[in-house]
Amino acid sequence: MKTVAVTKVGRLADPDEDARGTVEVIDFPRQPLGPEDVRIRIAYSSICGSDPHVAEGFFRRDVPFGLGHEVSGVIVELGERTTRSGLSVGDRVACNFLKFCGVCRPCLDGRQQFCENLRNEYRRPGMSEEVVWHESQVYRLPDSVSLLEGCLLEPTSIAVRIADKARIRVGDRVAVCGGGPIGQLALQVLKMSGATSLTMIEPIAERREIALATGAEHVIDPIAEDQAARADEITDGRGYDLVVDASGSPRAVRGLLDLATKGGTVVYGAMYPHDYELPLNLAEYLYQRELTLTGVFVAPYAFPRAMQILPHLELAELTRAVFPLEDAAEAFQVHLSGKHPKVVLKCNDLDDLDLQ
Repeated sequence: MKTVAVTKVGRLADPDEDARGTVEVIDFPRQPLGPEDVRIRIAYSSICGSDPHVAEGFFRRDVPFGLGHEVSGVIVELGERTTRSGLSVGDRVACNFLKFCGVCRPCLDGRQQFCENLRNEYRRPGMSEEVVWHESQVYRLPDSVSLLEGCLLEPTSIAVRIADKARIRVGDRVAVCGGGPIGQLALQVLKMSGATSLTMIEPIAERREIALATGAEHVIDPIAEDQAARADEITDGRGYDLVVDASGSPRAVRGLLDLATKGGTVVYGAMYPHDYELPLNLAEYLYQRELTLTGVFVAPYAFPRAMQILPHLELAELTRAVFPLEDAAEAFQVHLSGKHPKVVLKCNDLDDLDLQ
């Protein structure tokens, strides 16, 4: 079974060829089908901003290990005890790559993201010809959502979780830093939630244009403009009630606390370098200004709602760059170049199913 895998751990853009990480398409064994499992032929699997971090060894796995968790596909086989989910062979689906145990204290307490027994045997790579996941991880796509759009369900769930953590109120002034996929999706979700003065902070001009076309009222180029001065201008000196970082960049996050109003919320909604420590003056930001700082790990309980809003999102600019599975190494280089906000791998040709 063809699978995109890390065959050498290291930074994929490292100028030193000897230290550079490697992503290749290799053969993995076909996965067994358990009684409550679903076998899915993958249509599309998109590259997540976290994938290069994983290739660098963020989770310390032995090579080779497969990649991919943002997927869509078609069910080709069901385990004998999958009748509870209502899924059928031929269903067009998208998936949650995590299998929660459902019985530990965090799961029972409404905090699945801290599940003490994450089912690692189900952490199977989605950048493959097929994947086997538990029925609890699988969601049927609405007829109005194509398979290509469906692979964005997982990042959409992260955008929904960001809105959950933000506790946004209708009328809140909102800034989003980082115009990659999570930032663009979060911007649209926050717009739906009643954001005002909605601002995208992003150095790449094309990504600022995408934001303006999908709901942003303002954009800031943090390199060419005085970010703090522009924020003051946009908010009449009040600051933003909510600031979201979706960049994952240590350079970008440093100045975001200063954009928040007193009593505001700052959500760190990206993956950050393992050893990065944010300088934080507790007296100023948490005592005098009473900011609420929070983060996002994964998206428990968000998938059903993400599926509800998926048909209402503008996804065209996130689904333009599509590469065949065999060209995964090139696709990762294009992803790293920043030329496109999202890069997608086509794992099987199943598009005719969207036309039926």
